[in-house]
Amino acid sequence: MSSQTNSPKPAFVHESSFVDDHVSIGAGSTVWHFSHILPHTNIGERVSIGQNVVVGPDVSIGSGCKIQNNVSIYKGVTLEEDVFCGPSCVFTNVTTPRAFVSRKDEFAQTLVKRGASIGANATIVCGHNIGAFALIAAGAVVTRDVPDFALMAGVPARRIGWVSREGEVLGPDLVCPRTNETYEETANGLVPKTSS
Repeated sequence: MSSQTNSPKPAFVHESSFVDDHVSIGAGSTVWHFSHILPHTNIGERVSIGQNVVVGPDVSIGSGCKIQNNVSIYKGVTLEEDVFCGPSCVFTNVTTPRAFVSRKDEFAQTLVKRGASIGANATIVCGHNIGAFALIAAGAVVTRDVPDFALMAGVPARRIGWVSREGEVLGPDLVCPRTNETYEETANGLVPKTSS
C-alpha cells in the first residue's frame, strides 16, 4: 500500500510567459498566458496570475491572491494575502506623469491589505492604502485611503456601505447575512465584534 504525501504542487508558468531572474514564485501558484514577471518580485503560494499580466519589478504579492487578466502591478504596489484584482483594474505609481520626465525615484507606495477585492476596470491612484477586506466596485476610481471593510464605488470613489469578511453587503445592524458575524465601527473602519 503506497503512502500519499500532502506536499504542495510546484508553481506552474505557461510557456508563453516570461519570468525574469531573481523572481520567487511560491508552491501551487500559476502564471498563465502572455504574462511577464519582472526581476526582484516575490509571489506567495497559491497565487493565480491570469493572462496578459505584468508584475514588477520589486513587487510583493502575498499568498492566495487572484490577479485576473490584463492587470499591471508596478513597483510601489504591495498586495497582502488573499487580495483579488478584477480584470483590467489599474494601479498607478506616479501622480504627475510626463513622458519626457523620468520619475522613477518618485514612485508612490500603494498597499492593498489582506482580503481586499478590487473590481474590474477600477483604478487605484497611487499613494493610498486599501483597507483589509475592503471591496472596490467595478469602474471605481480610488483617490484616498480606504477603511477596512469599506464598500467603495463611484468616480471619485466614496464609501457607500460596509461589507463583511465574506464580501456580503452589511445592513444597519452590521451583521453578515452569510455567517451571522457581527461588526462594529471604529475610526479605521469595521472590526469583527468579539463576544463578551
